[in-house]
Amino acid sequence: MATWYNQSSTEDFVLLGIFTQSPGDLVMFSVIMVVFPVALCGNVLFIFLIYIDLRLHTAMYVFLSQLSLMDPMLVCTNVPMMAVNFLSGKKFISFVCCGLQFGLFVILVGSEGLLFGFMSYDHYVAISHPLHYPILMSQRVCLQVVGSSWAFGILDGLVQMVVVMTLPYCGSREVEHFFCEELSLLKLACADTSIFEKVIYDCCDFMLLFPFSIIVASYAHILRTVLHINSAQARKKALATCSSHLTAVSLLYGAAMFIYLRPKWYWVPSHDKVVSVFHMVLTPMLNPLIYSLRNREVMGELRKVLDHCSVGS
Repeated sequence: MATWYNQSSTEDFVLLGIFTQSPGDLVMFSVIMVVFPVALCGNVLFIFLIYIDLRLHTAMYVFLSQLSLMDPMLVCTNVPMMAVNFLSGKKFISFVCCGLQFGLFVILVGSEGLLFGFMSYDHYVAISHPLHYPILMSQRVCLQVVGSSWAFGILDGLVQMVVVMTLPYCGSREVEHFFCEELSLLKLACADTSIFEKVIYDCCDFMLLFPFSIIVASYAHILRTVLHINSAQARKKALATCSSHLTAVSLLYGAAMFIYLRPKWYWVPSHDKVVSVFHMVLTPMLNPLIYSLRNREVMGELRKVLDHCSVGS
């Protein structure tokens, strides 16, 4: 077996990764290394624009700032380790680091999913009950919503992390992924994992389907409201308000449901790797673009900042 594996601790896991030394994989790895800093800078810039413009200190932009906080954290949870392992050839990760990586990933994905659900409710209130919006989505309610997203995400992550990392691993420790992913880890346990798998899948189902049900219910009410609007321009404005959120939701839930809600017999490691890369790298880069390009307030503030920088230079 390779030297890098023999030198690792017996408690280490081995991340088999996603890339080889083939030209195609090297190109893909290079693309990810370019997208990675773009995603970080885009989200940091988005948070900065919201922070400096008092007009953007509303519920919708508070949610967007939290989304832009979660996305770079999600990217940094897995991509740097993937890059180090690929470039150094040392693909092992300690048991503790594996548990932390897995736990942070679940926390961030769960929190982000709940946040998307609450954002759809925010759109529903803004379109269907505009006069009551300042009361229904007050600053206090907004902070409670954000806190609830983080709290449920942390609880879900801790439960799954404790379940997976308390299992005995006495055989192969080669993880068929580029990070410590729960389904890949469960396959390595040398014990009956049926009960644990049920706990994991129940947690995943709840954290995916609960916010998804909020999204479906919110947009059902939004559609009913829009159909009763007489002004074509008002209808167009209402739909434009929702288009960015629906695009981002499609990216998130498309990837998550493919990984966690498809039949077990259809589980193919290579498919999960590709979808995970898309979810953890491309989606965080696209979210700031999705929410800024269709948003005149954000683009206006960005132009002000650029003009100020050009005058200062």
